[in-house]
Amino acid sequence: MRRVAVLGATGSIGASALDVIARHPHQLGANVLAAGRNVDALVALCHTHRPDHAVIAEPALFGELRAKLADAGVPTQAHAGMQAIDELAAGDACDTVVAAIVGAAGLDSTLAAVRAGKRVALANKESLVLAGELVMRAARESGADIVPVDSEHNAIFQCLPALDGRATRDTRGLRRLVLTASGGPFRGRTRDSLRDVTPEQAIAHPRWSMGPKISVDSATLMNKGLEVIEAHHLFGVAPEHIDVLVHPQSLVHSLVEFVDGSTLAQLGLPDMRTALAVGLGWPERLESGVAGLDLLAQGGRLDFETPDFDAFPCLALAFRALRAGGAAPAVLNAANETAVEAFLARRIGFLDIAALVASTLDAHGGGAVADLDGLREADRLARAHVTRRLEHAR
Repeated sequence: MRRVAVLGATGSIGASALDVIARHPHQLGANVLAAGRNVDALVALCHTHRPDHAVIAEPALFGELRAKLADAGVPTQAHAGMQAIDELAAGDACDTVVAAIVGAAGLDSTLAAVRAGKRVALANKESLVLAGELVMRAARESGADIVPVDSEHNAIFQCLPALDGRATRDTRGLRRLVLTASGGPFRGRTRDSLRDVTPEQAIAHPRWSMGPKISVDSATLMNKGLEVIEAHHLFGVAPEHIDVLVHPQSLVHSLVEFVDGSTLAQLGLPDMRTALAVGLGWPERLESGVAGLDLLAQGGRLDFETPDFDAFPCLALAFRALRAGGAAPAVLNAANETAVEAFLARRIGFLDIAALVASTLDAHGGGAVADLDGLREADRLARAHVTRRLEHAR
């Protein structure tokens, strides 16, 4: 029986993970559930899944969580604070961690689970964008198995052979990775036509059901840029061997091209439960609740386009940060998180997101970093830079 910690349990990825877990009660159990501030949703999940531990990230909500668990008659032990999440991710309460906390806030718990040698079903791409070298080095040292559950990286994981029976993939003979992108809600639109885009329009993704921040990243194509950086770290592939294709049907989740001319692709319906079933069950296949792919029912065609870097400059900025290395990816991520937050609050326009990220990379994107403290400082400086620009724009 795998004892699973679902970090980010009340989000869309958490919901999909819990759906898969509930389908396999003799193989999987949700033993730790963690959420940010939504006490009522967390208590409802505890009532359904009966974990041993529930943790709310906001310390001030501990009393409310404990009281509502008691009122609901749920014997789950209450915890609060990010440190509690880290300790539960690393401790004896679980052997598998679904890392689905959004943004840089998920780094510490991901790193704690990796250092403890856990199976990590990784959905928090920002952990690798911010500290990819540190996380992957920790995995090698601890023996942790990182199975990506972003659909694109999970597709690559499935297409590449295992190395020494581990989750590590064998990239010998690889020519390039091709990540696919849906194109988001604004595919085909010009840069000028995006000036007056609203947050509601940006989060209305045509294929995937995701949270607001990830949906905006998909609309700007920053999400794909972050995935390029993540792929570099996960699979040890140089930037020049990673490409992106827009694929509006979202049925081909990524492709792997080999030096002999062979190309392997993983196809499936756009449903996160497939990738999560791989992450939770690997090396076994688990039933996920997702139907098989009927290509004729899907229209009988697969379309691909090159990305429009002029209309969606965030993708180019991500490649720039990856090639620069050092602090640049951390700066990119921090600037983007802060800018997207401002956009969702209607403080800036859609095109201002990329402009703020570019300005921050210009100011703080250089220099090497030796450790996690250096990366955190780069993150802090980037957020401060964007904040100052926002204040001056008032």
